[in-house]
Formats: sequence, structure tokens, C-alpha cells
Amino acid sequence: MTGATVQVPATSAVEDAHGPIITVRDLSFRYPGAARDTLRNVTLDIPRGGFVAVVGDNGSGKTTLCKTFNGLVPHYWAGEFAGEVRVAGVDTFTSCVAELSATVGYVYQDFQNQLVRPTVLDEVSFAPVNFGLADHRERATEALETLGLMDLAEKFVWQLSGGQAHLVALAAVLAMRPQVLVVDEPVAELDPARAEMIYQRLAALNTEHGITVVTIEHHAEFIARYARSVLLMDDGAPTWHLPVAEAFARSQELEAHGIPAPQTVQAVRALGLGGAPRTVAAAAEELRRLVPAGSAPVGCAPAVAETGARPGTPGEPCAGDGRGEVGTAVVRARGVAHAYRSVSGQLEPVLRGIDLVLAAGERIALVGSNGSGKTTLLRMLAGLAVPREGRIVVDGLDTRSASPAVLADHVAYLLQHPQQMFLTDSVRSDVALFPSQRKRPGTTELVAQVLDRVRLTGLADRDGRTLSGGQQRRGTLAIGLAMRPRLLLLDEPTSSLDSASRDDVIGMLADLRAHIECAVIATHDMHLVAEWATRVLVLDRGRVLADGTPRQILSEAGVLARARLRPPQVTQIGQALGLEPVPLSVAELAALVRGEEA
Repeated sequence: MTGATVQVPATSAVEDAHGPIITVRDLSFRYPGAARDTLRNVTLDIPRGGFVAVVGDNGSGKTTLCKTFNGLVPHYWAGEFAGEVRVAGVDTFTSCVAELSATVGYVYQDFQNQLVRPTVLDEVSFAPVNFGLADHRERATEALETLGLMDLAEKFVWQLSGGQAHLVALAAVLAMRPQVLVVDEPVAELDPARAEMIYQRLAALNTEHGITVVTIEHHAEFIARYARSVLLMDDGAPTWHLPVAEAFARSQELEAHGIPAPQTVQAVRALGLGGAPRTVAAAAEELRRLVPAGSAPVGCAPAVAETGARPGTPGEPCAGDGRGEVGTAVVRARGVAHAYRSVSGQLEPVLRGIDLVLAAGERIALVGSNGSGKTTLLRMLAGLAVPREGRIVVDGLDTRSASPAVLADHVAYLLQHPQQMFLTDSVRSDVALFPSQRKRPGTTELVAQVLDRVRLTGLADRDGRTLSGGQQRRGTLAIGLAMRPRLLLLDEPTSSLDSASRDDVIGMLADLRAHIECAVIATHDMHLVAEWATRVLVLDRGRVLADGTPRQILSEAGVLARARLRPPQVTQIGQALGLEPVPLSVAELAALVRGEEA
């Protein structure tokens, strides 16, 4: 096995005094059947008490490296293992996963698979109970309170939204009070307010309790504000490990590996300034002196009202904010309400009186806090479930009477958890499955085109379930694109993606407008909302709270607060500077600061 070796320094004198808690020496690993090593001669130290963000392109080896810290590699994921990994002095190769779990807590990217008990309290108590800890109840309560989950303690796990389940998985790990906490994509599928809270909690666990925190992350703004050091992985080996300020001074190198600079940094550089501000306040302070007095363009019309918003009739948009040409209705929903029956027999409402018209030519972002009903609404639109009340018509077909097989010729739904989309033993055959079953001509050429567009041609013969999380996302998108539906529904399609893959998602959707007439994306990615959507639907507790253009919605502080949303950093900077209309991109911000029309 060959590869690069990089010695990783401690990031502070305090950390250096304690010494490393994780040491990796000459580590290489190859999955069964793989043509090359996933990890190549890795040598690094992670200091006790550090807060390390592990970054790099999808497939660079980030997750595999971190799974060696708790013994999943090689004890669960078997393969060719060489070298040594020690955590708190314990050799992970000669110990076992159960022994290491008392020291290393791990929240996986596919966190749903680590939830094994019926209720939230049962789940969070499970590990302490199994280790025979007398204070298991106290530990569970402490973990739930830390993450603000006490109100969910008696809920069944199956009742939770994806974001809520992610928080429960983290709470279950915290109940063991580990020395090391590894979180793979900590803000994936979380609404922006909860994402902020998660990082605040991780920072508190690090500074107040001395827990060493390792995150696998693609969100530059969280890395810049909370991490102390950044470990860049490339092709199975660390390129460097640097204090966070020094890491972001290498912004071009980070961008080449899928981590663009935070918008705070992009904004000041777009206007010819140096520095690397990590917060919105710092960026606004640097830019304030450049804003010409009284030169702000005329603002937008008032945003659509919070309640009673009628789809297709938002307030007059600002320049560049129009929804473009919209055509005939692809979806009509009237009076849609739905509820799930709990084990106790009570109905718990999820959707309440939804009225919608979704038209050809629209790009719709469906946003809202975790548990607001986004995924349930997508399932209703796909015909995978029918509402208890009301009616949904998709492309002329009533979802109550049309079978899912018939609807599949008109609508494709990409699931929130990508591993559920892989049904065969290769990505290529999964992508070909629908068009080949429908005996569509040109299937082979279509599959090749789609695989190339999502950059998976080289992995086309791999089982999709063995790919990295980001690669799986791209694979599921390929499956949906090969269906060539009129209506495409995507649940968190950019979660866990590096910037290049995320841009590919946007690019592919644009390229396929001739085949996909209407796209609806449920997302917490506010950059995607600002850059891609022509229309934004905000759900809150199962109702449409607001319906308008991205600029209108991102200008409404009351709507954002109620739905636990946060605008992109560039929008926040514009608001701090008093710019109108609020910018949705760095280019718009730069134009407004110069006194030009956005």
C-alpha cells in the first residue's frame, strides 16, 4: 500500500500540553473488492480537547478515517487494514467496538440506522443501561436537556422528522459522556436555527467539558466560527492540518476540495478588500465604509402576508426576482390534511388545510423547521400516501385513484435517506432500472449520460450502498433524472454534498428543464433557496405560513423566526448594511455596495 504521510501538529499550547488523544500511524485501508486503497499511509495526531473539522471532496476518505477511531473499521467494515490507530491509549485493532464506545461517541451520517429503541427516552437511555450505569436516567435527562429535546422524550422514534431523529442520535451518544465525539455531517437535515444550536452545543461540550470534537463538515461558515483546526483530506490521505485562521487563508485550496470560503470572506474579497472575517458583523463592519450614502436602490414591494398566501400571486417582485414564465398547473392540491395515528390511537396532525397550485416552469423550495410537514407533503404529491382529507391532482391524475406505478411515469420522488434508493448490486443497474422496465428506447445512452453528469461513471459498477454519503446523493439524483418525470420531488438533495456536487445538482436541474417541467425541493440549504428557487413555500406546523419569491421570504424577519430559518450570510450582511433589495448572492451584494443596480 502506498500513499502520502503528513504529520499533523497540535493547534494550541493548551492542547499540546495535554498531548494527543488520537494517534494514527501509517494507516492504510482497502474495502473488499476495491481496486485501490481508501486510506493511504495516514499519520496524524488529534490533540486532547481539540475541535477538528475534517473536510474534503466526497469520497476523499473522511468518513472511513473517522470510523477507525471507534473501531467500525476494521471490526465491522472488514478489509485490508495496515498501521495503527490509538484512542486514549487503546489500540482500536486489538480492542472492540463495544469497548471503544465508552470513549468515542459517534453520530453517523446514516444516523437512522443507530436508533434501535421505540421511544426517544428509551433510545437515549439505551447505552448507559446496557453498560450497567446506575445513573442512566440522569445521563439521559441531561443529554435531552442539553439538546432541547425534553418535550420529545415520550415520542416514538418513528414519529420524528429526520432532523429530530438526528438530534436524538446525538443525545444518545452524549448520554455516555464520551471523551471523543465524532459527528458526521452534524447539520445535515437540520433547520438553520437547530443547526446553529447544534454547533453551539458542540462548542460548549468542547470548552466546558473538555470533550474532543471531530466533525465531518462541508459548511464553511460553521467551520470558520466554531472549529479550532481544519484537517484537509484528499484521495485517502491528509494534505494538512492547520489552525482555522491559517486554513481559511488557503481559501483557493479549500475551494478546489469542495469547501468554498464563507460568504463573509467572499464578500470582502469581491470588493477588493483583504482579511477573512468569520462573522456577519465583522464582514459588515469592513464593508460599511464602502457603501455610498443614499445610494441604495429602490426596495421590493412588501412580502406576501404570513397567512392566507395564494400560490402564484406573490407581491410584485424586485428586478431579477421574478418567477419567470409559468405554464399550466402540474399539481393542484385543495384542502389537504393528514395525520398519523399514534400507538395510543390518537391522531396527530401533520398537514392542515393545504391549498396549492404548482405550475410548469416553477422551481419551488419547500422550507420550514424540522417536523413542519415537508416530507409528508412530498410523499402526498408523489402518491406514496393519500391525505385523510382533501384532494391532490398531479398531471391530471388524482392520487387517490391512480396507482403509484402509474404516477411514477409522471412524478419522481428522491428519498431523504439516499441508501434507501439502491435496490440492485450496482449504481448503473439502479439508474437503468426504471427506464429499462418501461422499455424506453435509448436507455443505455441515457444511463451513460446521467452517470457522467453526476460524476459517477468511474463508480458505476459499485454497489450504491458502499459509496460515501455524498456519492450516494449523486447516485439517487441520477436515478431520478433517468426517470425523466414531469414533476421531480427531492428531499434534502444537497445534504452532505461538497460544493462541486452541490453545484452539479443545480446545474443538472437547469439542464433538464426540457424534461422536468416542475421541481420541488424540501431543503434547509438557504443558499440553494437563494440561488435556485423561483418560489418559496414556508411550512409551519403543517400549514403554509408564507408563499413568495426568495427575496421576499428572506426579507421577512417574522416569517424566518417563526419557521426557524436563517438567510444566507450574504443576505444578512446586506441587511446589516441597510441595503435594498436584500442581496441573494455575493455578486448582488458587491453591486449594491458600489451603488449599482442589483
